Amino acid sequence: MKDAISNVKAVPAIAPAVKTAAGDGTAIDVQGFGSLLFVINTGAIAGDGDFGVVVQDSANGSEWANVDDVDVQGAIPATLAATNAYRVGYTGSKRYVRLALTKAGGTSIALGAVAILGHPAVAPVA
Repeated sequence: MKDAISNVKAVPAIAPAVKTAAGDGTAIDVQGFGSLLFVINTGAIAGDGDFGVVVQDSANGSEWANVDDVDVQGAIPATLAATNAYRVGYTGSKRYVRLALTKAGGTSIALGAVAILGHPAVAPVA
């Protein structure tokens, strides 16, 4: 079995909680890493909650844009399902990446996400 813990870094991307509104996740600095994977975990949905997630990137950490499909690996449905896990990778070239939670209607969704940074320039990762 290969050692995975020394070669990846986990960073909170969206704090797990019951979400009732759209909002931006934490900016993830990918400098020093060669790959980024988001893992999104959903729980209960209340009141026909219609929530989605988009990947955004930025060169400077302050001006954000939705990432082109060509730089996203995997698929996130427009409406997230209850009690599910989604994986989405980023292959773009910008230094900062984040998730943005979108809301089309309904009441709430339990949701959290973590960013897994891999292929470090220097290992082991602290």
